[in-house]
Amino acid sequence: MKWWLSLLLVVSVATGRGQDINVLLKEADNLEKQQKEAEALEKYKQVLVLQPATVKALVKSAELNASISNRQTDKNGRRLYIESAYAFGKRAYDADSMSADANYAMAMVSGKMTDVETENKKIVAYVKDVKRYSDKALAINPNHAKANYTLGKWHYEMATLSGLKKVAVKLFYGGLPEGTLEDAIRYMEKCKSLEPYFATNYLDLAKAYKENRQPAQAIEVLNRLVKLPTRTTDDIATKAEGAKLLEAMQ
Repeated sequence: MKWWLSLLLVVSVATGRGQDINVLLKEADNLEKQQKEAEALEKYKQVLVLQPATVKALVKSAELNASISNRQTDKNGRRLYIESAYAFGKRAYDADSMSADANYAMAMVSGKMTDVETENKKIVAYVKDVKRYSDKALAINPNHAKANYTLGKWHYEMATLSGLKKVAVKLFYGGLPEGTLEDAIRYMEKCKSLEPYFATNYLDLAKAYKENRQPAQAIEVLNRLVKLPTRTTDDIATKAEGAKLLEAMQ
């Protein structure tokens, strides 16, 4: 009889914990929709106290740290948020290396690390990781919107490296995989079809069209960008930059 009571206790505790996690995830999601990023991040951290390998909470924590880093005026504060984003992305990947979300998170945070890393060899390694993890995310789920965007942005950045930088990278660090504007546009257009309210993708897609000497397409994308609803805190600055670029192109 005692073992039966013990089993019931374990099951009830596990069930209660699962319900707590679902409640916290819902609360975090609602806070994100209200653009309360810091509060949402704390909710996701509470989930991770109860269940440390929850991939959704780890990926969201990586995204929110990366987003908050964009608004840090202090260089050290920005680095801290980006390094925290990377740590959460790594934990997500360690929890489930076959999750498209976890691979996307690793690609995204690797890209953010290039913003604060000062050692050139490490920067090149992070750049290669962006492509490696994006490719893996899309191999698992070709319709992962943000993985399509991340790979599209990677292609844009590789295609627009200055000639001098390309020579330096090739000479000292064994080179990087080739990126093209056509691929940048292809991946970001796919993201746009999958995630029609993702403002950052619109801005970078417009830049890719502009760089590829397709101003009409760039203007069309920017016109759609400025009319998007503001869904995240980042959207405010993204739409303002889009409006400025649109004005300059008309």
